[in-house]
Amino acid sequence: MKQDIKELCKSLRLAYVADVYEQIPFETPEQFLYGLLKEEIRLREKARAIRLIKKAKFLDKKSLHDYEWTEQLRFPPHLTKEDLCSLQFIENRENVVLVGSPGTGKTHLATGLGRKACELGYEVRFYRVAHLVEELEQALRNNRLSAFRKRMEKVDLVILDEMGYLPFSKEGAELLFQIISEFYEQKSVIITSNLEFSQWNRIFTDSRLTAALVDRLIHHAHIISFHGESYRLSHALSKRN
Repeated sequence: MKQDIKELCKSLRLAYVADVYEQIPFETPEQFLYGLLKEEIRLREKARAIRLIKKAKFLDKKSLHDYEWTEQLRFPPHLTKEDLCSLQFIENRENVVLVGSPGTGKTHLATGLGRKACELGYEVRFYRVAHLVEELEQALRNNRLSAFRKRMEKVDLVILDEMGYLPFSKEGAELLFQIISEFYEQKSVIITSNLEFSQWNRIFTDSRLTAALVDRLIHHAHIISFHGESYRLSHALSKRN
């Protein structure tokens, strides 16, 4: 009988029913059916979140659950921690810019927001900006830029980490500008940077290109600044004492 149930579930494309039906508590047939179908949906969503997290290519397993919210974060007046964690900015196709010194938690927060987005069913991609520029330059050389753009069509949130840590070539800067411009009002972007906007000329040597890029990014953006000492440095110093 168990094998027959498995075959029927396979025909109906019910991935988990055959494995969990014996574990469903119930008092009435309706309760059993409801509980069984609800568990099928829960496990499907869990499996999808795992797939989305894998596709996002985060660099670590940091999440919002282990993020330390401190007074170092300065939110704009219109935004609260709860607003940010609701991820409403993704639905609104707005951007989040995290600016501050290295080691103050920007990448952790960006990763945590991205991981939660995956858990809620959003398509996310995480890039170190320097790696993205390398990928774009290689795609250009191999006539694969259109294929890259195609892969990004269904993405809801793009995380660009460490904007400003390394300067780009003129070609790389222009490619990055093109891609971010295509994201404008089409998908949400989270950017982490150790440079304020006025210093972005260090990355994009063309001042007009820099101004145009910043204009697109901040038009629908929540800008959060990070202050204080590096967590990593403080942790390292505490271990030596």
